[in-house]
Amino acid sequence: MKLYGYWRSSAAYRVRIALHLKDLSFQSMSVHLVKDGGEQHKADYTELNPTHLVPTLVDGDIVLHQSLAIIDYLDDKFPETALYPKDFAAKAKVKALALDVACEIHPVNNLRVQQYLVNGLKLDESDKLTWSHHWMKLGFRAIEQQLIKSAGKYCFGDNITMADICLVPQVYNAVRFKLDMTEFPTISRVVEQCNQHPAFIAALPENQADAQ
Repeated sequence: MKLYGYWRSSAAYRVRIALHLKDLSFQSMSVHLVKDGGEQHKADYTELNPTHLVPTLVDGDIVLHQSLAIIDYLDDKFPETALYPKDFAAKAKVKALALDVACEIHPVNNLRVQQYLVNGLKLDESDKLTWSHHWMKLGFRAIEQQLIKSAGKYCFGDNITMADICLVPQVYNAVRFKLDMTEFPTISRVVEQCNQHPAFIAALPENQADAQ
């Protein structure tokens, strides 16, 4: 199994967490998103993933992109250490929170969006951060309200789920973007708990071979 990704990609980070939680062996294939204009645009990679994004998982003759689809595939193929509750309603709630992160917060601080803010719209660094902070805060406020009701040790009770897998990389990104997280104590507590788990530690961006 090969995972094409980049050490600082939030989406690749999610998949690494899932792989480590399931104790699956995989080969990390670095796709540098900045070097030489971005290796994700090279023909050999876009043959695998026409979206010019990471991650991409190759498992035999199966090639998948989109981190949540990859993680769902892994969860179906390797059901030990399940990443969703068995109850269908609880599963839907976990998936909804994961999508709150992956669809509502993450896209605005994706590299190509950030590059367009600077290169296309000519925002300076201060204005870019103000724009990014606005959307991150809006998303985190909604998640904080949900976690006040649902969180135990983790986002939903005391078991790690897809929601935690999505939340941790997003908070890592927020800290990198210098967002003050004191407004979100429940999120911060859950993320701190996750980051003590060996699978989350192994998946940390700075613990990857291509980290710079």
